[in-house]
Amino acid sequence: MSINPFFVYGYGGAKYFCDRKTETENLISSLKNGRNVTLLSPRRMGKTGLILHAFEQLKKRDRNVACFYMDIFPTRSLEQFTALLGKTILGTLDGIGRRAVNAAVQALKSCRVVVSADPVTGAPQSSLEFQPQYAKNTLEEIFSYLKNSDRECFVAIDEFQQIADYKDENIEALLRSYIQFCPNVHFIFSGSKHHLMSEMFGSVGHPFYRSTEIVNLYAIEKSAYYDFAYAWMRFARIKMSREVFGALHSRLEGHTWYMQNVLNRLYEMRPAEVTLDDVNICIQKIMNAEMDVYQRMQNSLTDNQNRLLVAIAHEGGVPNINAGNFIQKYGLKTASSVNRALDYLLDKEFVMSTPKGYVVYDRFFALWLKGIGF
Repeated sequence: MSINPFFVYGYGGAKYFCDRKTETENLISSLKNGRNVTLLSPRRMGKTGLILHAFEQLKKRDRNVACFYMDIFPTRSLEQFTALLGKTILGTLDGIGRRAVNAAVQALKSCRVVVSADPVTGAPQSSLEFQPQYAKNTLEEIFSYLKNSDRECFVAIDEFQQIADYKDENIEALLRSYIQFCPNVHFIFSGSKHHLMSEMFGSVGHPFYRSTEIVNLYAIEKSAYYDFAYAWMRFARIKMSREVFGALHSRLEGHTWYMQNVLNRLYEMRPAEVTLDDVNICIQKIMNAEMDVYQRMQNSLTDNQNRLLVAIAHEGGVPNINAGNFIQKYGLKTASSVNRALDYLLDKEFVMSTPKGYVVYDRFFALWLKGIGF
């Protein structure tokens, strides 16, 4: 059975990666020339895929480089961040060689080596146990370990804005103090909350101020995305016209994850030729599967917040949220109440700000909301 080439989750390798040639080369060039990068985009635009693709290309060009990716969204403290960083970089001691094991044990004096049995084979295995009370010491040791290695290292920290929620004081300053003295280690700080990331890297009062190259990731260009989709559909003997693809791309504004989700289902359907009806059927199936989630999301909002959310969905994009005709058209309350509702919807990521105005974050949720009248 052939694999579905339109990956919805994970990175399947260069073969299944759509375009981003310029973005990949620019990212690699920045890192190789000693410029750390802040990568910004809404969730599900393809940041992780781009990072992993760039890392794959780096390793193809130089087998000696070391690339590490970590998503810190689940972390809530410096202790959890440090443990995840350590496990990402070191992993289990079994797989990195005796010499490296000895070096790691010597470098990470605040950790303990734990010997246990492999749950499948029963063979003994070694791992590092990170002790929360020594988190700051361990963090320093990890960066020292990287700095003193004989390899060029690339570290991507995804959802980096999460550290703003840590209870620990001066975590940004602490990380900056270690990062700036690791010339052989290059960093990607990626995030989806644009306002928080912009504050961290663009405000003079923050330790990371102007310490990185800011890169914004946008939707894949329509013609390049069509060429990718057309090639794979043709491989499965499915016809897909440029017009039908263009309609899908416009409807979802080329947002990668949503595009992949629909293309994945179209490939699964295997029609002789993709029609707009086929596209609509796939989108409707996706929305039906998520209906309970969407209803719970709506029920979590106040009437004022909900009315504003539905209004934004109907408009598709609202450049001026306080415009009198917009407020009147959808029966909203005063401008101040609209602003309060908007602040909540932005904070909880129901909506986001884009060049064309405020839009509903989840593209499928937006289409579902458009079916709700006033």
